[in-house]
Amino acid sequence: MPPKRILILGSTGSIGTQTLDVIRHHADDFEIVGLAAGSSIETLADQAREFGVGALGLACADAAGRLHEVSSTATVFAGPDGLLEMVSATSPDLVVGAISGFDGLSSTIAALEAGIDVALANKEPLVAAGQFVIEAARRGGAEVIPIDSELSAIFQCLRGERREDIARMLLTASGGPFAKLPPEQRRAVTAQQALAHPTWRMGRKVTIDSATLANKGFEMFEVRWLFDVSFDRIQVVVHHQSIIHSLVEFRDRSVIAQMGRPDMRVPIQFALTYPERMDADVPGLDLAQIGSLTFAEPDTAGFPCLRLAMEAGRAGGGYPAVLVGADQAAVDLFLDDRIGFTDIPRLVGAALDDYDGTCPSSQGDVVTVNNWGQTYVTDHA
Repeated sequence: MPPKRILILGSTGSIGTQTLDVIRHHADDFEIVGLAAGSSIETLADQAREFGVGALGLACADAAGRLHEVSSTATVFAGPDGLLEMVSATSPDLVVGAISGFDGLSSTIAALEAGIDVALANKEPLVAAGQFVIEAARRGGAEVIPIDSELSAIFQCLRGERREDIARMLLTASGGPFAKLPPEQRRAVTAQQALAHPTWRMGRKVTIDSATLANKGFEMFEVRWLFDVSFDRIQVVVHHQSIIHSLVEFRDRSVIAQMGRPDMRVPIQFALTYPERMDADVPGLDLAQIGSLTFAEPDTAGFPCLRLAMEAGRAGGGYPAVLVGADQAAVDLFLDDRIGFTDIPRLVGAALDDYDGTCPSSQGDVVTVNNWGQTYVTDHA
């Protein structure tokens, strides 16, 4: 078979670089037809040279001109519209959607409408605009393949199963680095401390979201849209060892779990090779060495972002888009040392409380509501 043609949107971030690591070990099975980043010119150019890629994209249009200086033979696609053009110009078999935050929405929908499968890593498009993403996939006859470890776990647990037999989805959460930290000490948490996740290697935004448990709330939206289940059939359980990545309970009370070492290259590779499996260049799972696996209820009082995400999900309408925008702005402010760790849920909650409840009727409306959430938090910080 010819190699699978891969377009990576977000190639210089954590998921993008680990995707390239997987491809290095299966060079004959994949052809990278395009690479895109936010503004990391030098890293993008280095990746292009290593993998022989001639189509490059930059979400930051101002940086595109400088890319020509370091990669003079490349075809450069600039800005959000350029990334949309890149999807059609490179004719990929699979788009890896790893652009951080909400910015990946348009390219995800464009690929799906064109009938191109998307291996989706960033959560925000499904949180803010899940209905529009799924409708685009149906129109194009394409599939959204989750890269996120917990969503990949559920995706794998459901292979060969009937959706009507599902009773519950159980999302595991590591609990983040502050699960056992007394509440009064969380106010003093620094960005450096929050970025030191105990088990996973991730980008800055998702690492902070993991520390606040917002990330787990976002994953509930992913489960809701990808697997067509209601929020009341999704349960979060804290599992500090991050060995069981998620579970599915069926109506006969059988439970299927997907397990493995906490290494993002495993779900990335599964998304790239789906529906096939290949040998992976990662260590195997040694349960005897691990010894024990523990579970607990999430602390939604101590980590309100999870509760806020659940409430936004049940409210529906524009609230999920507000949630995404408000969280993005709050995390950015925290990383810039302009607000404290516990200010993140305070500001997100205030934005949700003050939203007028308008329901978006188009993708453009979702963008508008998302921007409102960002502006609200920035103005009230």
